[in-house]
Amino acid sequence: MSQPARRVRQTAVRLFAQEYMDADLPEEGAGEYDPSFVITKLGAKVNRALVGGVIDRVERRETDNGSFYTGHLRDPTGTHRFEVASFQPELHADIEEILNRFESGDRFLMLLVGRARWFETEDGGVFTSFRAEEFTIVDKDRYTHWLVEASEATLRRLDAFEASMESDLTPAALEASGVPKDLVDGTILARGHYGEFDTENYRVGVLQGLSMATGSDILIEAPPAAQPTLEQSSDAPSPVAEAPASPTPTGEVADVLLATIRAKDDGGGVDYDTLVHAAITSGHSREAAEDAIDNLRDIECSIIEPRFSYFRLTPE
Repeated sequence: MSQPARRVRQTAVRLFAQEYMDADLPEEGAGEYDPSFVITKLGAKVNRALVGGVIDRVERRETDNGSFYTGHLRDPTGTHRFEVASFQPELHADIEEILNRFESGDRFLMLLVGRARWFETEDGGVFTSFRAEEFTIVDKDRYTHWLVEASEATLRRLDAFEASMESDLTPAALEASGVPKDLVDGTILARGHYGEFDTENYRVGVLQGLSMATGSDILIEAPPAAQPTLEQSSDAPSPVAEAPASPTPTGEVADVLLATIRAKDDGGGVDYDTLVHAAITSGHSREAAEDAIDNLRDIECSIIEPRFSYFRLTPE
């Protein structure tokens, strides 16, 4: 009797948030045991990934099937979104501990291994996240090691992408041009889908990651644009809060959020960070924006969250 096919465990790719956030090319597995992937612009085939950052958000949601959890990890380039599903009870005690620490005001560094997930809207938009498989709080040294690993992996993909630009999109031609064999398939898929694009933002992300890794401090509160080093205090002011803002709030924060969704929703919703930034630039605090989002969603039911951290107006 022949043995059933067994699923091969995929290597956890090291990558920064910006590269994953920019990806909108999923590849479904053809067979029962074939893995699915998200293909990034640089040709990474992401089935599983090891990502890291400062914990930026954790929430518990209750459903008919039980509790599930959503969260954000912020690295030097952007935000990784993850979830712990209701059917993962083995992780619930650990994520509850994370949630309790977060709600007490603690901010800390985490590494997370997650499986790639995506949501495709009716108009073809693709939004990515991870389903957590394991996670842990880490110290600065371990996070620094991850920053270096992610930077090296990103530079390797950047070099492969640039080498591919002078080559035909065939496996033999790409390998001959210097593209590593393990990146050939992803490079072909990425080049065929995304075409040509400016890679400068990914190089900037690497510089931000290495700058943080070679510094002496980690900034807990600041968003990626701050390019923090590893010894800055968690009480340092957030550059988001320093964005141009009126000294006196202009209008109610809820009205600002609703107007932003009306103006920016193209069918896939408006992301959480965009809404918070809109509120801040109108003179409101980040805390007021976060509270208003929760109130509009959970109490007034004026907005819905069809996809984790993306919001739309409630249909009339």
